[in-house]
Amino acid sequence: MTKSSRTPARFTFSAIGAGWEILTEEPVSPKVREAVLARVEAYDRTYSRFRPDSLVAAMATAPAGGEFIFPADAVPLFDLYDKLHAATDGAVDPLVGRDLEQLGYDASYTLRPLPEDVRAAERIGRASWAVDVEREGRVLRTRRPVVVDVGAAGKGQLVDLVTELLVRSGIDRCTVDASGDLRHRGGDVLRVGLEHPAEPGQVIGVVRLRDRALCASATNRRAWGDGLHHVIDPRTGAPERSVLATWAVADRAMLADGLATALFFTPGAVLQRSFNFTWAQMLADHAMQHSSDLEGELFTQPPQANPPLAVKENS
Repeated sequence: MTKSSRTPARFTFSAIGAGWEILTEEPVSPKVREAVLARVEAYDRTYSRFRPDSLVAAMATAPAGGEFIFPADAVPLFDLYDKLHAATDGAVDPLVGRDLEQLGYDASYTLRPLPEDVRAAERIGRASWAVDVEREGRVLRTRRPVVVDVGAAGKGQLVDLVTELLVRSGIDRCTVDASGDLRHRGGDVLRVGLEHPAEPGQVIGVVRLRDRALCASATNRRAWGDGLHHVIDPRTGAPERSVLATWAVADRAMLADGLATALFFTPGAVLQRSFNFTWAQMLADHAMQHSSDLEGELFTQPPQANPPLAVKENS
């Protein structure tokens, strides 16, 4: 955005379980709004494990597996999952969907975990991305039902797809924020607040963003029951407890989103050997860590006023 006395135009809507806000210099036309909503709907219809008509739901209910053809956007998404799966020793796995269901985060939002003995028995022979899925480009082949969950990087990819749609429509300067997955395009540097995971509304740092993406993830969001939340280590089937929140900055939101999840399991310095990004994280004892090249600052004491735009949700 350029500096202006005018308030940016806002286009807001809810989709894929998140609130969205698109900031532009001029109001988004009805035609472009319609195109954005259609793109989001098409993505949800493919990847959502919460709707029975999705392609992912078909994979989960195929008794003997099968061959499933995804749209072209699946190629970079699953390529990233291949790299993240390897870099985290299997901790980032798109077949984590069944682990989430076992803990109650299922399509019906029961939020009631299965009995521990049932979960333990089912974990014997658990499906794994590296073993149980054969992939050729956008074609996935399986031998049994599998529950795909692309929550680690999918929302970020959708932010990228919406941003690119806006650019093709002639909107060169915009900020697309999907409740914690944010991409900035054009204009002046955007100051983005890093929200304290345990104290909503309070920022613990600021990142300066220009033509890049910032994604956040925190264990206090999508949390239920006794210590249960959505950041699951599929190798154990249990929620991760050593990290409270993560932030990743990269050129694209899909990459930043995936790395925000990977930071719960693998040190940032290790991930930087394979990926170009910067990062920050809050550990369980509230200690902060960050990469030396993070463009921003962390506060010893939170400021009195938040910066103009704060990331308030997790990926």
